[in-house]
Amino acid sequence: MKKRKLVKALLPLMMIAIVVLLAGCSGQAMVLDPKGPIAETQKDLMYISTVMCLVILVPVLALTAWIVWRYRDREGSKASYKPNWAHNTTLEAVWWSIPIIMIAALAVITVKYTYALEPSKPIKSEKAPITIQVTSLDWKWLFTYPELGIGTLNYVQIPADTPIKFELTSDAPMNSFWVPQLGGQIYTMSGMAMTLYLQADEIGHYFGTGANFSGSHFADMTFDVNATSQADFDAFVAKTKQSPTKLTMESYEQLAKPGQLKEVQYFSAIPDGLFQKVVTKYTNGQSAHSGHGASSETNHDAMKTSSASEKSEAKDSKQMDHSQMNMSK
Repeated sequence: MKKRKLVKALLPLMMIAIVVLLAGCSGQAMVLDPKGPIAETQKDLMYISTVMCLVILVPVLALTAWIVWRYRDREGSKASYKPNWAHNTTLEAVWWSIPIIMIAALAVITVKYTYALEPSKPIKSEKAPITIQVTSLDWKWLFTYPELGIGTLNYVQIPADTPIKFELTSDAPMNSFWVPQLGGQIYTMSGMAMTLYLQADEIGHYFGTGANFSGSHFADMTFDVNATSQADFDAFVAKTKQSPTKLTMESYEQLAKPGQLKEVQYFSAIPDGLFQKVVTKYTNGQSAHSGHGASSETNHDAMKTSSASEKSEAKDSKQMDHSQMNMSK
């Protein structure tokens, strides 16, 4: 009996301790500290969904606890005893109608936010979006700026208050691109070009990571996102263009090999059509798949690359057949 009383006495203290310990992890709850319009909208959806669920859960749990306590087996209980009671229309209507109404409302809200948060939907802004092509590798992230002719490894710099159009693919196992404070994650898949619009409303450093298991070093697939002023971004572009390192197809093939590489690298030049070549690399002669509104230019270039590859293979096949016929004669 004494042990039970001790446990009951310590239970509130244990709950308080758990809350305090969890509060110490609040700095890691980056999804609840949005710094962009997409992440802000996603946070609103999480809060609305949580509150609507609690409207149902809290009364149910409280009523369950009260019933267990009120109708527990004990001497001198004054609770009414009705062994033949089985139905009450009023109560049935109350505890079924409230959840149905809440679930219907939650469904409408979720559908509305889902369409509003379509990853390929451009962000409304007076500024033109900047395109950044993302390729997930084993185990590193390659970022190329096709409009600027530069690239970076494990680091991406963007101007604040400017929409960023990320075009994503994979030259390795499937992964998931995620910057928690800017927006939700989206998968990178070989043979597919995905599109994701994000924007940083504030200048700052943001954590980026691969959120999908992709091998032994997947936990090291992190990258830094640096949102700066437009002037600082222009300085970054100018400095990167002066970097002595240029990304060629040969150096890319070496970079794409599985291996852990945490340091940041800057490339003053990138191969033309690198992103399209990576996308079509896994199509096996078929047109590249596109997901979440991948740009028509990317898909068109990918299809051109695939078509050219098919023609080249057909030409080689004809030459081989002709050569074999001559040899047989």
